[in-house]
Amino acid sequence: MKKWVLLVLTALFSLAFIRYSNSLVKEDPQYIPPSPQRTGNAEKGYDYLIAGDYLKSGIPYALFFLASPKDTANHLQRSGPNAVLPHDYTAVSAPNGELVVAPNCLQCHAQFFNEKLVVGLGNSFGDFTVNRGSTAAMAENFLKTLSGPDAKKYEAAKDFIKAVKTISPKLITPVRGVNLADGLAYLLVAHRNPETLRWSDTSLLQLPTEIIPTDVPAWWLLKKKHGMFYNGFGRGDFGRFLMASNLLTVSDTAEAAEVDSHFNDVLAYINSISPPKFPRPVNTALAASGEKIFINNCSKCHGTYGPDGKYPNLLIPAEIIKTDSALYTANYSNPQFIEWFNKSWFSTGNHPAQLVPYKGYIAPPLDGIWVTAPYFHNGSVPDLEGVLNSRKRPAYWQRSFNKPVYNYDIPGWQYEVKDAPAGPEVYNTTLRGFGNYGHYFGDKLTDTERKAVIEYLKTL
Repeated sequence: MKKWVLLVLTALFSLAFIRYSNSLVKEDPQYIPPSPQRTGNAEKGYDYLIAGDYLKSGIPYALFFLASPKDTANHLQRSGPNAVLPHDYTAVSAPNGELVVAPNCLQCHAQFFNEKLVVGLGNSFGDFTVNRGSTAAMAENFLKTLSGPDAKKYEAAKDFIKAVKTISPKLITPVRGVNLADGLAYLLVAHRNPETLRWSDTSLLQLPTEIIPTDVPAWWLLKKKHGMFYNGFGRGDFGRFLMASNLLTVSDTAEAAEVDSHFNDVLAYINSISPPKFPRPVNTALAASGEKIFINNCSKCHGTYGPDGKYPNLLIPAEIIKTDSALYTANYSNPQFIEWFNKSWFSTGNHPAQLVPYKGYIAPPLDGIWVTAPYFHNGSVPDLEGVLNSRKRPAYWQRSFNKPVYNYDIPGWQYEVKDAPAGPEVYNTTLRGFGNYGHYFGDKLTDTERKAVIEYLKTL
C-alpha cells in the first residue's frame, strides 16, 4: 500500500515539475515571412504623395488662410495653389469642383532637422494634446451661413469637418511629441461599414477605453520589413495600409479603389528613400570596434549592414523584449478592430492586406537610427545612450519643441531631467503606454563598449 502511494506521489510530482518546467520555457523570436508587394513608379508616387487627392474633402482654400498664414518657403517646390501651403497640406478639388485644403501624409511622415525638411523621417513634434473639434465646429457654422454659389464650400468641406468633429475629442494625449495613429484608425473604422466603407454617424463598434501612443517610424525602414508597424501585424499588401488615411473622408469603395490604384507608386517612392548621412566626423577606429560588438550582441535581432547586410525580420516576444506592453495588448483588448479590418474591403481583391496580432514587437532595422530620436516604439527614451543603458533613462524629461537642439555625441534630443510631471511638454514615463523600461540588452556592456557601439550606429 505504501509503495502504491509512493508511486502516485512520484507521478504527481513529475507532472507538476513538467508543467513548471514548461512555464519556464521562453518563446523564441518569430520570423515574419515576406508578402508579395506591388511595384510602381517612384516619381509618380512622390507627386501623388505631395499633391494627390487621396483626401477629397477639406477646408475651403480661402478659409484655410484665415487660420494659417501663407507659407512662402515652399519646401517641396510645389506649383499652383500648393506653392503657398505648408508642406503637410495639399490643395485638391473636391468632387463638386471646389478647391479645398486637406492634410497629407507628411503630417506624420516628415520632420525638419537642422532647418531642412526630411521626407520620410517620422514627425516627433506633433501635438495631440489639444482638442481641435471646436475649431472644426466653428468652420462648419461659418460655412453653413453661405448661400448661392458659395454654398458649394460647405458641401466640399462637410465630410472632412464631420470626421474631425467626431474623432478630435477622443484623440487627445497628455504628452506632446507622440503620435496617436492607432487610435485614429480605431476611431475611423468604428464609423465605417467594413464592406462599403460608408460613414455612420453613430459608432458601429465598441470604442477602446484608452488610446495608446507611438513614435512614428522612419519610412526608409519599410523596404526591409515583411510586416508593418511596431508589432509587425500589418501583413500582405503594404499599399493598402499606406492608403488608410483615405478613411478620413472616403465616400465608398469605388473611391477607395481609385486611391488604391496610386499607392503602388507611393510604395515605390517610399522604397526609394535613403536615410540622411551623419553630418559630423565619425571616429572610424572606434566605429570599427563598435561594429564587432554590435555583431556579437545586437545583429541577431537587428541584422547586419553594408553591401552584404541581412535583416532577419524577427518578432521578439514580450517576455524577451520587456518593453511597454500597452501597444500590443491593445490589439487583444480590442479584437473588434482586427476583425473589422480582416473582413473589410482592405482584405479583398488581388492584393489584400491583413492584421495578425502578436504579443511582442518587431526588432526594427537601424538604418539612419542616429536621426530618429526619441527611441522605443513610444518615443520614451530621448537618446541612444539611454537605449543601451537603462540606468540613463529619465522618468520625466523635457526637450524644446520651439528651439530643439540635437546631441550628436550620443545621438538624440538634448533634454532636461524633471522631478515630476509638469505639463504636456514633459514626457512622463509613468503613464500607461509611455513606459521606458525593457530592452535591457545593452546593460551588460561596459561604458567603453557602449560608446563604440554608438559610434558604429552613426555610420548606418
